[in-house]
Formats: sequence, C-alpha cells, structure tokens
Amino acid sequence: MAIGKAFDDLLSALGYVFVNEELLQTALTHSSYANEYKSKGLNYPSNERFEFLGDAVLEIVISDILFSRYTDYSEGRLTKLRQNLVCERTLHRIASSLSLGEYIHLGKGEENECRTRPKVLADTLEAVIGAIYLDLGKVISDSLRQVILNLYEDELSSVGSIHETDYKTMLQQFVEKDGQSLLEYEIQDESGPEHNKTFTVVCKINGNTVGNGTASSKKDAQMLAAKMALSLFGLL
Repeated sequence: MAIGKAFDDLLSALGYVFVNEELLQTALTHSSYANEYKSKGLNYPSNERFEFLGDAVLEIVISDILFSRYTDYSEGRLTKLRQNLVCERTLHRIASSLSLGEYIHLGKGEENECRTRPKVLADTLEAVIGAIYLDLGKVISDSLRQVILNLYEDELSSVGSIHETDYKTMLQQFVEKDGQSLLEYEIQDESGPEHNKTFTVVCKINGNTVGNGTASSKKDAQMLAAKMALSLFGLL
C-alpha cells in the first residue's frame, strides 16, 4: 500500500514526513482490515504491535516534558498529570482533532462504528507515534519530541488548569472543619453522543447549591464545581 494524496492533510497536521511510508500505513491498519484481507490470502499487518510500542514511547516523552517543565512538582503530582495526558480520553480528543478516523483502514463490518469509537482512535494515535519512533530508527529524538509537543500543545497548556490544584480535596477539608456539614456532587445534565459526552455537575453543601461545572468528564465537572464553591467562600 502506498500513501496517496488523501494523506497530505494528516501528514501536515503531524508535522512529520515519513522515510518509510509503509510504517504509517501499518499504523493505520485496524485488525478488522488485516483479518479480512488475511482470509483472502493477503498479508497486511495490523497496528496492534505499533500501538504497544507507541504507548511506551508516549509515556517516556510525556514524562520527560513534565519533568522538565514542572521542576518543583512532586512525583505524585507529576504522575497525576501524566495519567491525564496519556489516558484514552485525551488521546481520543487529539486523534479527533486530526480527523484520524478518516484515515484508518477498517474491515467492512466495522465501517459504521469504529471511525468514531474512542478506543479505536486512541489506539491508532499510539500506533502512529510508534510508527514515527520506528521511522526515526528507534530513537527518541528531538524530532519525535517535537511531533508529540505539537500534538499535545493545547493539552499541555491546559493540563494544570483543572488538575494542578485539587479543588475537591480543598473543599472537602473546608467542609469537614465543623464536622457536621454534608458535601455532595450531583449530575444535573448529561448530553452529547456516547463517545463525546458533556457533563454538568452541581456541588451542594447541606442541600444548598454552592457551585457548578461543565466538562467532558464527571471528574473534571466536579473539580470545576468545587472551584466555584471555593471562590464563593472566598478561599481562592
């Protein structure tokens, strides 16, 4: 398989030109496609091994970036940030911004669902990172680091905005001071398709709403609601 003109936009978004274009093709080959053609006597390897490799490479590079940027952060804090950056939700968000689903080779039976399925998109992005690592001669080079920095530019700029401070813990500690108040979080609204939901959560103390937050995960929505409550009480 050779890369055609249709891949120009993807290569531009990645900011990388492959020496061995077959590596990218493999990274974009879902197991359903590989199995379908294997039954016809054709051998197209799937991206599963590349995904395994890309996952490890991504974790190393993200760890290095966080270690270099946040020199005063503890191990636990760095670990939490890394978990947020390499999780399926974040990978899916980045893959969607690249329209990566449009380029995946899928078996006919998977066409209707897989192109937007979060796990498929996240796994494919990891496979692409693995392919770039291989194309660079199995070296975590400045070129690879720059590709990942470009992909994660928005995520890295906002990663600390919600999770840098644990607002939920701060609010819980404030509420527990009198030993009588009850802190609760309730989902007020849930909207959007299954792969891209939006949650609105309200924060209540003794049944009174003191904050609300809307985000793409319940956890982030709760964190924003807690932050609003802390501001209400003059604690931020």
